[in-house]
Amino acid sequence: MEAAMTGKQLEFNQRVSRLNKKHQKMSRGYRATMRKDGLVVMKPQRVSSAVPAKVLLLTLVGFFAFKAFLLSHLGPTGYQYRIDSLNEGTPVEKAGVWVMQIDPVSQALAAQLNKVFY
Repeated sequence: MEAAMTGKQLEFNQRVSRLNKKHQKMSRGYRATMRKDGLVVMKPQRVSSAVPAKVLLLTLVGFFAFKAFLLSHLGPTGYQYRIDSLNEGTPVEKAGVWVMQIDPVSQALAAQLNKVFY
């Protein structure tokens, strides 16, 4: 008799644990859906990212396009001169140097821009 009680108590505790997890997920938002049998069931809303991946990708593409435009317009020596002068500045400017250094993607884009415009 006691083993049956222990099994029932364990089953109850597992159900309470599942309900607590579902309640925690639903506290971030939920939506009502109707099952095929007509029962309305609340399901937790998926947590979406604050910034969509498309926006991040477009920002990255824009950044490389900006670097390529500068590299194409100033030329490699002029661009490097400006990078070197930034390297003597504040820690924020030094971080900018690391970000703005010439990379293969920017070089390739600048070469394509030079073919088109010059």
